[in-house]
This record gives sequence, structure tokens and C-alpha cells, in this order.
Amino acid sequence: MINNKILGLLGLATRAGKTVFGTESSKEAIEKKKVKLLIVAEDAADRTKRNFEEICCEYGVPMKIMLTIDTISKSIGQNNKAIVGIKDTNFSEEILKIIDGGEIIG
Repeated sequence: MINNKILGLLGLATRAGKTVFGTESSKEAIEKKKVKLLIVAEDAADRTKRNFEEICCEYGVPMKIMLTIDTISKSIGQNNKAIVGIKDTNFSEEILKIIDGGEIIG
């Protein structure tokens, strides 16, 4: 249920042009301080997870390891995407609120 809400928000954010996906694009956007939240698939390569943990730590970007490559890809309408960065503050705050259990009603 929680994942469905997050996937729905990812889809909305993507349609609104507020996401970046893929390793190079995400890394570039983080370095330009455009990413407010990074989501990395649980089944992404360990090296990818480690690299993005370091980058996110360096730039102060919250990172969550969750979902799968398949579910992330479907929600953003792409193929084989393990990483999605949310560039919008409101979308990222809402997703973090759902992850942290802040949304009880609905």
C-alpha cells in the first residue's frame, strides 16, 4: 500500500518533469544540487548503491534504498532504471513522509 502511494507520486513527479533517472543523469543533477531525494532500487548493484551513498552523503541528499528496478521503471515509464532522483521539494517531502510513516489517513 505504501509502495503504491510512492510509485504514484514518482509517476506524477515524472509527468511533471520533476525527476531525473539513470546513473549519469542522477549523479550530474546531485552535483548541481538539483536533487532533493534519491531512490535506489534494492536490486541495484552493490557498487551503484555504495557510489550513490557516498555522493548523497557528500552533497547532503537523502537517499532511500527501496522498491525494485522493475517497479521504479514502470512507475516512471522507462526501462531498466534503478535510480530516480526527485528534483521537487514538495514531491520529495511527501515521499519521505510516507516512508517515515507520517501519513496515517488515506
